This record gives sequence, structure tokens and C-alpha cells, in this order.
Amino acid sequence: MAPIKVKNTSKLEAKKIALELLNKVGLREKIDCYPSSLSGGQRQRVAIARTLAMQPKVILFDEPTSALDPEMVGEVLNVMKELAKEGMTMVIVTHEMGFAKEVGDRIIFMDEGKIIETGTPKEVFNSPQSPRTKDFLSKIIK
Repeated sequence: MAPIKVKNTSKLEAKKIALELLNKVGLREKIDCYPSSLSGGQRQRVAIARTLAMQPKVILFDEPTSALDPEMVGEVLNVMKELAKEGMTMVIVTHEMGFAKEVGDRIIFMDEGKIIETGTPKEVFNSPQSPRTKDFLSKIIK
């Protein structure tokens, strides 16, 4: 609905875009399903498709996998990895450190609402400067 109302897209074009985006997130076969029949991972991927329909320059993600079963996490992260490969700018709040290290261009580590470390994934993960970052990483990376 948003592309029709906000971007003045025709219904026919909006449906075409919706099908393309559902295909992109691996859910084209779910076109006629009600949201209540979708899994959490599928709902997240539909949310990403809805966002992409507006052709944003930047997408903000706040813990996009936090409420998902472990097997569903991969589905969502794979879609986000593809977006990164395509050059989509994303600001992602996450506890998925492996994903952040693999996909991020820049890592910002925060503690109690304050930035305590920033750098490339290599800098932050391999040579953290902040004692808090060092402590955190020592507990999650073996």
C-alpha cells in the first residue's frame, strides 16, 4: 500500500514490485498467505521486502533476529547479507557478532548508551582498544 499512496505507484506496478521483492527474500510462494500463517523468520523477510518497496537509501535494523528461533535467524541474515552485497546501506543493532564481522564495513561498540569503540571489523575484533570491548569479545569469541 505504501508505494501506491506515498510514491503514486499504480496498483499493477506495485503488485509487480511486490512479487519481485517476495522472490528476492525467498517468499514468492507465500503471496496469498495471511501474516498469521508465516513463521517469525518469514515475517521478518516480508518486513524487509516491504521496506525495499519504498526504495530506501538506508535501512535501519534493530535486533532483527532477536525474537527468532535459531533456525530462522539464518534466513533473515542471508537476506541481509545479499542486501549488503548489493550495496544497500544498513545500520544494524545486533548481538550477532559473526554476522557483524562478516558483513559490516564499520563496527560501533556501545556500552550503556555510549560509544566506546569504533573501527573496521578487523580493528574492533582483532585489536580492540577499549577494556570493555576486550572483555566482551573474550567472552563470546573462543
